[in-house]
Amino acid sequence: QVQLVESGGGLVQAGDSLRLSCAASGISFSHYTMAWFRQAPGKEREVVAAIMWSGSSTVYADSVKGRFTISRDNAKNMVYLQMNNLLREDTAVYYCAAALKYNGGSTRPEYWGRGTQVTVSS
Repeated sequence: QVQLVESGGGLVQAGDSLRLSCAASGISFSHYTMAWFRQAPGKEREVVAAIMWSGSSTVYADSVKGRFTISRDNAKNMVYLQMNNLLREDTAVYYCAAALKYNGGSTRPEYWGRGTQVTVSS
């Protein structure tokens, strides 16, 4: 049974930091590109960051470049999203996802987590 379980969300103030974690099980973790998506109220789900299987290549949405960092630990089947200098517009449900093929905004992950809420107040 495949599971992606996110943790680390919460309520913070603008300018604060949060670190999201995603624990994967039931998949050959190192075969997958791992990504973080988010969905704000009334908006479509969007890809925030992705990291390729080796961890050597990462991509970010323009809105989070320089503030967010994605990383992975293939030995622990974990992926992380370090979020610094959070803004109100970062408020969303954040989802961990596993994809065999990364295709930017058209990526169709094979597996999704249930999400973790991040709320940024001013």
